[in-house]
Amino acid sequence: MSSSPEPRPRAALLQGVDRAALVVALTVRLRENGVRTDLDAARSLARALSLSLPRSLGELYWTARVCLVRHRGDLEAFDAVFDAAFGDADPVGEQLSPPPAPVRTRGERAPDGGPEDRGAVGGGLPWATLPDTDPSPGGEDDPRALPELLPSALEALAEAPFDRLSEGEVRQLGRWLEELRPQLPRRRGRRHSPGPGGRRVALRATLARARRTGWEPLELVRSAPVPRPRRVVALCDVSGSMRSQAAAYVHLMRAFALIAGTEAFAFGTRLTRLTPLLAHGTAEGAVARATGAVQDRFGGTRIAASLRELLASHHGSAVRGAVVVVASDGWDGDPPEEMAAVMARLRRRAHRVVWANPRAAAPGFEPSTGGMAAALPFCDALVPAHTFAALRGVVAAVAAETASRPRRTG
Repeated sequence: MSSSPEPRPRAALLQGVDRAALVVALTVRLRENGVRTDLDAARSLARALSLSLPRSLGELYWTARVCLVRHRGDLEAFDAVFDAAFGDADPVGEQLSPPPAPVRTRGERAPDGGPEDRGAVGGGLPWATLPDTDPSPGGEDDPRALPELLPSALEALAEAPFDRLSEGEVRQLGRWLEELRPQLPRRRGRRHSPGPGGRRVALRATLARARRTGWEPLELVRSAPVPRPRRVVALCDVSGSMRSQAAAYVHLMRAFALIAGTEAFAFGTRLTRLTPLLAHGTAEGAVARATGAVQDRFGGTRIAASLRELLASHHGSAVRGAVVVVASDGWDGDPPEEMAAVMARLRRRAHRVVWANPRAAAPGFEPSTGGMAAALPFCDALVPAHTFAALRGVVAAVAAETASRPRRTG
């Protein structure tokens, strides 16, 4: 006598879904529609989903309702938002019909509860799925067209010139570049700490140790200055000749802005400070804000005038003792004599000057432009910057300890 096979358990709804993004998006949607929910309620829902995933829309509804709804008057708005978000599809993309009436029975709901138009409470799904590992068949405008690349694929893509990369690839490589946290060169700080090689006597530490010997200072405790990282000042050329490199260089400045004590500027015909725009928020938002703040991008170039404006402003003190990075091809509308004069002032004030030129990687490159030829004698390093892999060389040049002046590296 054959026994009927046992029914297979139903898979959980939220498998492969970023539950944190789901909870945050659903909480924001509820708050936008008047539901009085707070962060503690969102944390309760996130914890509940981490302990046990719901296996039906009914379980998901009651879990979210118990965690997020604290007031009886918010039930109608909560039901409307939940229906608009989860009434048509589930997080894994399978079309689902609404759950049976016994599961979704809610005595508190009005007979005509919720608006008829779902767009009033926000249609679609308020979750974000984890990135797919397979390329999407969609076009370039499809947000899923760029999958999460493996490290080997990123390394290969980093060798491609900037003009061959799409905007999505530039953003992804920009995030990859931000993961590089170099050990910046250090300078002597004003603070002191006990150390064997110090020249100053640490009076307090010496007296504390003298308590063991009847207040006779038999051993002097020395103190040495505490080294601190040097400041980095990054300047990016956003003129017309740098159109294909500008976005990548803004990502480079964003990577430097994540390091403490970094000042970022963009210049075309005038100087624009980007430090407060790049140091906070996500990479995409920071780059978008910085790009929107530069009003003279893709126009002319006045490198000497922009450097002179920096040195004359109250931000010029940030250059003193700092590592200055200038990302430009050297095409300048100002006379070479002005470039040589302002670069001499910059070199006297800065610790090192690193010039990143996208054309320096060409075989047999020589600084033929007047601006680049005038600036080169005052540069400590001239590095190519035509790919994201080359930008890592720029980061390595900034982290170098030496202050000598080689004509070219890389």
